[in-house]
Amino acid sequence: MRILLAPMEGVIDAQMRAVLTGLGGYDRCVTEFIRVTEQIIPDHVFHRFSPELKQGGLTPSGVPVYLQLLGGNIKYMGLNAASAAKLEPQGIDINFGCPSKTVNNSDGGSVLLREPQRVGEIVKAVRDAVDPSISVTAKIRLGFANSDLLEDLADKVIAGGASELAIHARTKEDRYKPPAYWNKVKSIADRSTIPVIINGEIWNPEQAGTALGESGCNDLMLGRGALACLDLAANIQAQQNGQAYTAMTWPEVLTVVVGYLRSTENRHPMFVSNRGKQWLVFLQMHYPEAKAVFHQVKRLKRAADVFAVLETNLAASLPLTQSPSLIKLSTKAY
Repeated sequence: MRILLAPMEGVIDAQMRAVLTGLGGYDRCVTEFIRVTEQIIPDHVFHRFSPELKQGGLTPSGVPVYLQLLGGNIKYMGLNAASAAKLEPQGIDINFGCPSKTVNNSDGGSVLLREPQRVGEIVKAVRDAVDPSISVTAKIRLGFANSDLLEDLADKVIAGGASELAIHARTKEDRYKPPAYWNKVKSIADRSTIPVIINGEIWNPEQAGTALGESGCNDLMLGRGALACLDLAANIQAQQNGQAYTAMTWPEVLTVVVGYLRSTENRHPMFVSNRGKQWLVFLQMHYPEAKAVFHQVKRLKRAADVFAVLETNLAASLPLTQSPSLIKLSTKAY
């Protein structure tokens, strides 16, 4: 079984990929989507989305990173894939799953799920544009409003030459509303000639096992669950292999959060505040302590004020003899 880290626009950037893959359990991750329009994307844009390109397309812990392209123009998807391939990424992924209204109104993401033929032509254009040594993968949803076209979509992706297919087990209109319909993927996984990866509503190891069983997939992809439970991938891997696993404690999690935010201090003045609050919202789903911390920082804007609250909570959550070492660790740059 492999576990992939899903792309999440405005959330999982290169530094977050470094943090999460550094905690173990992941076999691959994907960049935030790079929007393709009727122009050639310059190299510096690819490098901005994937600084890992300068390290062989790998995170600091050695996990491969695929560049993700999003767009509906067949010609320019191919041309930009060829341009990206010159930078030697580990692979190129194609986003047919984003449900954002803005993205869909710009002829990208899940709006294309209404046109299986064009989905297949985009996959083929990208596949034909890059060297065979570079993997081309695709991510879809069950469909736009329903799953009536799912088999046709999967067939077109496979015929286009994709090496793997990830399926978020909800439609575009479902967005992220529970549940995910893992069982609707089984007919695809059972007859597919390429690996099919299940995604959607996987928050703990038990759900991971159920998702794999109901979908018939051998691999899975984690998105929001990876932010709610930082060591979820490592925990799932251990349980699937019948190994004992000790989950991260809240002080350990808060240490990682502070370390990540310290590594981002040179960004926009509001970045630490905004990203810190965003992450605490996810963490509330798994750690009750995160809710109290969120309420302490929710009106704060200055990074220094946010750090004061986080580090005070970190120190208070540990025995005095452990606090200094973990607070020092929290300043690690990812």
